[in-house]
Amino acid sequence: MQSKHLLLTIFVMLIFGSVYPLGKLGTNTVPPILFSSLRVLIIFICVLPFIKLKLPPQKLLLPLIFFSLTMGIGVYLTLYIALDISSLVSPIIIGTQLTIPFGLILSYIFLSEKISIKKWFFIFSSFVGIVIVAFDSRFGEDLIALFVISLMSFFYALSNILSRFLKNIDIMTQMAWHSFIAFFPLLLFSIIIEGNPIDILFPISLNTALLILHASLLVSVMGHGFLFYLYRFYTVATVLPFYSLFPIFGIIFTFIIFLEIPNLYEFIGGIIVIGSVYLIHLENKKIINY
Repeated sequence: MQSKHLLLTIFVMLIFGSVYPLGKLGTNTVPPILFSSLRVLIIFICVLPFIKLKLPPQKLLLPLIFFSLTMGIGVYLTLYIALDISSLVSPIIIGTQLTIPFGLILSYIFLSEKISIKKWFFIFSSFVGIVIVAFDSRFGEDLIALFVISLMSFFYALSNILSRFLKNIDIMTQMAWHSFIAFFPLLLFSIIIEGNPIDILFPISLNTALLILHASLLVSVMGHGFLFYLYRFYTVATVLPFYSLFPIFGIIFTFIIFLEIPNLYEFIGGIIVIGSVYLIHLENKKIINY
């Protein structure tokens, strides 16, 4: 990988790592469902000038709706609920790494993709790592947050499986549709559960506005935009191992912002989870190169 592309890849992982501590700050001021709805609304507004929003062919309509609900509601909603109800951020970051094991299991079930014995071992070890993280005594009643973020990982893996049926729809159009379709249910849920969004938001502080813009514009639009720019030059297998950097950056940001230091359970469990996912990425790279 060229130096400029390597720096860009690291920058993208920095952006992805910042999602969790800054998302925690966001849910401290804006309820999680409303925060999710604002994120998808701004994504839609940002990408709309660059696409022609038209209905896809009828055979792709149902997969697009399922993808939009899974990604726009399932992923974002569970992410911000987990951050909102958890007193710790680092275990939430570690829990997001289950996306890859869940993705492999779902591809095995629904796409009949073969999984080697070595990959099954890494899948098993990643879940063992999460169990070790759950033994953190500081978690207490927040264990439900680890379950919710594991659910987010499942939804994210499922959305990736569904996106394979949408190869004929470009990424920007997918982003526009999933944010447009998800916005209205999220806003409705927010009004019913959290109250009048106008009373919650206004007058909105500059810090709150920047946190919402960070999640939508910087992470979703720019971060994923840069990522797909890199895919123009390198295979997915070349870029994917770098994903193991974003939880490390996320934990560093969490320490800087909240002075949260992982204890022994988080340290050991985190190494097992992140290491297992990294080794899965390397196995994928070997298969593609072969």
